[in-house]
Amino acid sequence: MSKPLWEPSDARRKAARLTSFMAVVNEKHGAGANDYDALWRWSIENEEAFWEAVWDFCGVIGDKGGRAVENKDKMPGARFFPDGKLNFAENLLRRRDDDEAMVFWGEDKVKRSLSWNEVYDTSSRFWQALRDLGIKPGERVAGFMPNMPETMMFMLGATSLGATVSTASPDFGIQGVLDRFGQIDPRVLISTDGYF
Repeated sequence: MSKPLWEPSDARRKAARLTSFMAVVNEKHGAGANDYDALWRWSIENEEAFWEAVWDFCGVIGDKGGRAVENKDKMPGARFFPDGKLNFAENLLRRRDDDEAMVFWGEDKVKRSLSWNEVYDTSSRFWQALRDLGIKPGERVAGFMPNMPETMMFMLGATSLGATVSTASPDFGIQGVLDRFGQIDPRVLISTDGYF
């Protein structure tokens, strides 16, 4: 096949995030990236500058540390921003508005939509409860919860404290849950009160 099945219009290309990224690296680094192939070439010839530009362009909240890439010639084995620090939850919860953040369709046909404000507020309540229980960075917490929005918000609240999270759905069965959580010895177990 010599002809692509589809190509974006010029307007769509101009509005693409990749086009915006190319403009940024061209202006800041003189990358000369006018198309994907040129950007790719620049990225492999300038790994440090490329990855720092990705961090900045994506608006990652955190500290880059020093180096952008360690062991770049090892795959697997390369590490990106090995001295960097960021909080996963802080980056996911940066928005606070009423736009739709999460859509849930339960197995029992329940449909729910949650705004960024609702996700933030519920994650904060989990954070507060875990903080009040004395959970510290690196400690383990577990959720015996089905695939539902509260499970995600529990994870966000716990990781915002620096805790490690493990979850298991009630359909795992008792032995499966004991096997999983027994390996990590969690300090706190959050559980749902029912399951469909």
